[in-house]
Amino acid sequence: MLLFTEVSDMSKGQSPASLQCVSEIFVFYKMAQPPFVIETDPPSDEILKIAHDELRETPENIAKGLEELRELLNKDKTMKYEMDDEFLMFFLRPCKFYAQSAYELMKRIADYRAKYKDILYDLLPEQEKDAFTNHNVVNVLTNRDHKGRRVLLVNLGATWNPSKVSADQLLRILYMVHLAAMLEPETQIRGAVVIMDYKGLGMKQIGAMTPAFAMKLMTFIQDAMPLRLKEVHFVNNPMLFNVVWKIIKPLVREKLNKRIHFHGSKMESLHAFIPPTHLPEDYQGNNPPINYTGKDWYPAIEGHVDHIKKWNACGKV
Repeated sequence: MLLFTEVSDMSKGQSPASLQCVSEIFVFYKMAQPPFVIETDPPSDEILKIAHDELRETPENIAKGLEELRELLNKDKTMKYEMDDEFLMFFLRPCKFYAQSAYELMKRIADYRAKYKDILYDLLPEQEKDAFTNHNVVNVLTNRDHKGRRVLLVNLGATWNPSKVSADQLLRILYMVHLAAMLEPETQIRGAVVIMDYKGLGMKQIGAMTPAFAMKLMTFIQDAMPLRLKEVHFVNNPMLFNVVWKIIKPLVREKLNKRIHFHGSKMESLHAFIPPTHLPEDYQGNNPPINYTGKDWYPAIEGHVDHIKKWNACGKV
């Protein structure tokens, strides 16, 4: 943003040739920027209006929620969490500022981290850098959808080679992605959407989706993820997907079940939820085809490793 201001100032009173030079500098600057940035700016008035209407976010409720949540945490000697306002807002927002609900969420998160400490203990981006950067299993659209929500892409078909990225590694990647998303006030308020793409699904992928993995994934999504998951879309799911769904379906509770939508190869079905104006050509959208992978957005997560370390220090005592 600073460089943009500097370029604008440079353009004042310049000749057409100089302006062309300034324009080229600005274009180069834009091209040089990474496609992903964790947006930590305070929410705009428009976003705060959504927070007010959907999350009961008012100065009074914020103050009351913070005070009551701190009281509950101070009484509980079985777990530890950071107590600053920004950190506690991670839990109060998805719970609509009901302190007791936020406290119960924090307990479930601590329990989950303790139960699966073999894959989550001291988890850092560098440990999965190869999976992030060399295997396009998890991706994120560079643009938000028409409702301002982050869109996460999970490639569980032919793109996923379980011999290179195990199911537990996939969960670790998803876990770190959600930690980064938590830092974005807009995502905290507007929520996120997931597109699970099963194009080219085969037996080696099905073999990796064991009941144990399904339990870990569903427990994380439904009990231990302090984000507003608004929709889950299954696309390019072949008949073989029914084998996977038989494993997952018994674990899906009513709230999540209402937010899951099956589209197969019919992208017009997906467009009923996310219009083509906000989708890439890969999903018959109007935007250019996806030409980026986790390699492009890994630096955005790695740049917030201090937050991940802070999170790692929380949980059961």
